[in-house]
Amino acid sequence: MALKATIYKATLQLADMDRNVYGDHAVTIARHPSETDERMMIRLLAFALNVPPDNDHGALEFAKDLWDTDEPALWRKDLTDQIEHWIDVGQPDDKRLMRASPRSTRVGVYSFSASTPIWWAGIATRITRAANLDVWQVPADQSQALAELAQRTMQLQVTVQDGTVWIGDGARSVDLTPLRLYGNA
Repeated sequence: MALKATIYKATLQLADMDRNVYGDHAVTIARHPSETDERMMIRLLAFALNVPPDNDHGALEFAKDLWDTDEPALWRKDLTDQIEHWIDVGQPDDKRLMRASPRSTRVGVYSFSASTPIWWAGIATRITRAANLDVWQVPADQSQALAELAQRTMQLQVTVQDGTVWIGDGARSVDLTPLRLYGNA
């Protein structure tokens, strides 16, 4: 019998001063049996950093990347079902990114492993045609600290200012500074 996903619920109180995006977001996350707390929390971080100010052009949603290889970790589709923003988490290969680039207006990657520099060195020269791609690295020690906030039900406060992200649950907080490896500044 196949293992089923574990459901996590999070309420994000977001204050993103860099993008002028504020609001409360209730999200449900289906955690694949093979997914770690760290990866799941990076997906939640990617959601917080990319949620649009309104849903007039489509909502940002968690996709089924671990169940369906044709889907990213998150995506935002417009009202005609065209992909506006494709977001991968981890270390996708260059072929995947080059397939996603023409299918979407924007493509983002959030890598969080200590091996990110090795992965990036291997694909950096192969993705230069993807003008709509942004690649971010969350330092491994910061992503591991973020994983410690994972609970089945989470109330998280997320503040973004000057490129630094503070995420807290009332008892603990984590400071993160994602580093841009590729893309428009």
